[in-house]
Amino acid sequence: MPNPFPPQDLFVATNGRDNWSGSLPKPNKERTDGPLASVAKAREIVRERKRTGALAAPLTVWIRGGRYELAEPLVFTPEDSAPVTYAAYPREKPVFSGGRRIEGWRAEKLRGQEVWAADVPEARDGRWIFRSLFVNGRRAQRSRWPKVGKAPDRRNFLRIADVPGGKLQGAQLFESYNAFVAEPGDIEDSPHVTDIEAVILHFWIEERMPIAAYDSKTRLVRSSHHSRFPLTDDWAGQWARYYLDNVFEKLGEPGEWYLDARSGKVYYVPRHGEKLEEIQAYAPRLEQLLKLEGRPAEEKHVEFLRFVGLTFEHTEWRQVVGGRASAGKLKPGIQYAATAQAASDLPGAVALLGARNCALEDCTIRHVGWYAVDLADGCIGNRVVGCELTDLGAGGVKLNGGSATEPPNLRTGGNRITDNHIHDGGSIFHSAVGVIAMHSFGNTISHNRIHDLFYSGISCGWVWGYRDSVSKDNRIEFNHIHDLGYGWLSDMGGIYTLGVQPGTAIRRNLIHDIEQARYGGWGIYLDEGSAHIRVEENICYRLGCEPFHEHYGRENMIRNNIWALGKNAVIALGRAEGHLSFVFERNILLTDGQPFFWGGYGTDVARRNWIGDLNLFWDLSGQQAPLAANSRKESGGPYDWAAWQKLGQDLHSLVADPKFKDPRNGDFRMAKDSPALRLGFVPFDLKGVGPRPKARRT
Repeated sequence: MPNPFPPQDLFVATNGRDNWSGSLPKPNKERTDGPLASVAKAREIVRERKRTGALAAPLTVWIRGGRYELAEPLVFTPEDSAPVTYAAYPREKPVFSGGRRIEGWRAEKLRGQEVWAADVPEARDGRWIFRSLFVNGRRAQRSRWPKVGKAPDRRNFLRIADVPGGKLQGAQLFESYNAFVAEPGDIEDSPHVTDIEAVILHFWIEERMPIAAYDSKTRLVRSSHHSRFPLTDDWAGQWARYYLDNVFEKLGEPGEWYLDARSGKVYYVPRHGEKLEEIQAYAPRLEQLLKLEGRPAEEKHVEFLRFVGLTFEHTEWRQVVGGRASAGKLKPGIQYAATAQAASDLPGAVALLGARNCALEDCTIRHVGWYAVDLADGCIGNRVVGCELTDLGAGGVKLNGGSATEPPNLRTGGNRITDNHIHDGGSIFHSAVGVIAMHSFGNTISHNRIHDLFYSGISCGWVWGYRDSVSKDNRIEFNHIHDLGYGWLSDMGGIYTLGVQPGTAIRRNLIHDIEQARYGGWGIYLDEGSAHIRVEENICYRLGCEPFHEHYGRENMIRNNIWALGKNAVIALGRAEGHLSFVFERNILLTDGQPFFWGGYGTDVARRNWIGDLNLFWDLSGQQAPLAANSRKESGGPYDWAAWQKLGQDLHSLVADPKFKDPRNGDFRMAKDSPALRLGFVPFDLKGVGPRPKARRT
């Protein structure tokens, strides 16, 4: 049968050889020629064709199904720039793994319980200390105490008893500590105590603090790392919650594991139904799998490479603090336990630097330790489309380039992050985000489904306040964002923004079911300095706090949205300033006995720091909820309808049933005679929200 592929194409297969031509999809009968054994060899052949002028047309490197265990990441440089696609062979699934299979498992008894054990001799001399284990296609949980709570919120934590020199009241945000006192019985003294990490959950971050020493008499824990924030539970007047990770003495829950480096042995507690003779366990050896390494400062880029239908899995993690993304002051010579927000210093398992017009299409990235994909300095016009990003140590996609004070050739923008399914993230770094666009402009973040993370779904902007920013003209639309937070952290949003962003539009997103620890389970959250942003035709409902919250900002347009069922209120302004914060018109607000508007810690709703009109209000409880209230009693209120209009607000708005079909259960289809239509509300359809079938992608 003749080869149906173009003659310039190359092939890679697990049964190939790197001394063959690579021009055949399978070995010939004589086994004198056939596919290559590695993508690295295919890259060399393409590079040589380019050098000699033999690369006359775009080509595809077809990769046959099977596992390709990498000894080092696949790296492409500006010398590899050419219209080349590295694609899965039709109807086959190639998998690139940064791990190594652990074999030789046997059943043993540990403290009277049956566990499975295998020898890892390299661990004894420190050559291979891994922090992750993937068993039968799932991430195993490092032995933890206390055990993970019940779904869906999974909350089950310890609490710090005291912090030497710490302040419960009046602490400043970036105060740092490397010691705390545990409650009696929470930590056991043992030879393995210095293998434990205390994971502090407070504010909007987790702090991974390895235990360097423990005094069982005083219960004083000392860590090799310093916290980024004071060890308080937000500003609540309590010490922070935490759990212990990698506790040998607590190994026992099905699906848990522990590496004892001293004995060179790994233990695993089998899940129900798993069989010893069928175990497939992989531990990572690499932190990254695919790297496009341009040199944007020299204007040398990696261009026109596509990766289609490939699977990348099994990477390691470690704490990284002090990258160019860091916010807040870092003292030299100190190891910190966290980044200041969004796990923003962490790289990606797939990392692009100085890449232009490259693409990751219909790929799967799973079982990784950091972000799945990182588009760093000088990344322009790239696409991450139709991918599944799952079981992530951190988040899905990170975009970050040069700031407004850095050279323009370092800036990142014009990228498309669309039609991806990003879920089950933040398993190690709980503060990571589904998609975060930091110093980045002109991106399209659309038609993604993002769920099951512990922090925000989409984050855009990386300047606090009104300073110059490159973040502008970003389109965030048609995303389905749900089931975030689970009560682990605070101060999060389905969509979160920072700084001045002219031209940025947040439209036609569906956001629901976000639960915070103490405060801030918001739907759309315009944080510090958010300005000149349009928020239109979104539906946000069933939120732990307000569906819409602006901390402080200026001149944002909030129009033609449905805001429903926030546990605290429906709309809030945290801090008012001496300018117009936002215009709020033609929205539908649904509450269940809570106030519609809420003035936060620095807002008096009587001062009219926003303009509202032509909105429709309805209280499902039938109790005629207050129109507005302040968090501070001395500010006055609450305000009923007459008092609210006397302030000059909502002079043409209505209190009436919008006639939704079933709003408590997320069905916001509207009757044809809804009174909202008389106010100019324009119905919109969110049937196309989330990832589209391949044939319907633009």
